[in-house]
Amino acid sequence: MRALPSLAAALALSVLPLAASAKGTHSSDHHATPATYQISVTSDGFVPASIKVKRGEPVRLVVTRKTDRTCATEIVIKDHGINQPLPLDKPVTVELTPKKSGQVRYACGMDMIYGVLQVE
Repeated sequence: MRALPSLAAALALSVLPLAASAKGTHSSDHHATPATYQISVTSDGFVPASIKVKRGEPVRLVVTRKTDRTCATEIVIKDHGINQPLPLDKPVTVELTPKKSGQVRYACGMDMIYGVLQVE
């Protein structure tokens, strides 16, 4: 099981929302523009391994697997019924709207490599 990075590493890998387009939004609120976050799958796992998001606001994750040396060849978010393959070096977009505060876990299909959305 791969642990979350140290606090120093987490701070160094902090992510700011990127400019997002409302085009292609699949959330229940079609008028809100999703906050977009880039996630890479590396030999260290999902990078970043923790992202702060807001409850009730649409989120777009753009996930790119950058290594073959990982079991994270898909992203699974059980709480939202998401299981999306991650082809090597191709960005994959996943959209969801967290409905409750707490943690939403994203993981590989074997649930060994993971990260969390910290929902506030």
